[in-house]
Amino acid sequence: MPLFKRRRFPVGIILLCVRWYCKCGISYRDLAEMMQERGTNVNPSTIFRWVQRYAPEIEKRVRSFQGSRSGSWCVDETYVRVGGCWRYLFRAVDKHEQLIASVLSERRDAGAAYRFLRKALKAVSIRRQFGACRMKGCCRKTSSIGRQST
Repeated sequence: MPLFKRRRFPVGIILLCVRWYCKCGISYRDLAEMMQERGTNVNPSTIFRWVQRYAPEIEKRVRSFQGSRSGSWCVDETYVRVGGCWRYLFRAVDKHEQLIASVLSERRDAGAAYRFLRKALKAVSIRRQFGACRMKGCCRKTSSIGRQST
């Protein structure tokens, strides 16, 4: 794989550490200790760099195999402390409690909300055709999101 070129450790070790960290939430130190028990000495900071480098790419590639998302989903916004600083966490969850998207932002403004919604809509791949609205005179018939038919 060109993604793993010129790496000191085998691809299997890298993927195993990234998967265990993302799936089980095991700490970097515990992962390093587990790898040492398997005969591979890995520094926790190395595992941290692997997660930062490969987790987004793995998520992009696995997302298509996770099955379709539900059309019904809920959006939540909360204020959390991350690394000693308060941040806003936006997240969307479908009715089966599968995470659709999440965004961590310094500010709670329209830009952060739009960025989050773009990411969520891209994740669900909504490309529905909209028909006429049920309320009379509410809106014109549209052919797709954001485009009005003429």
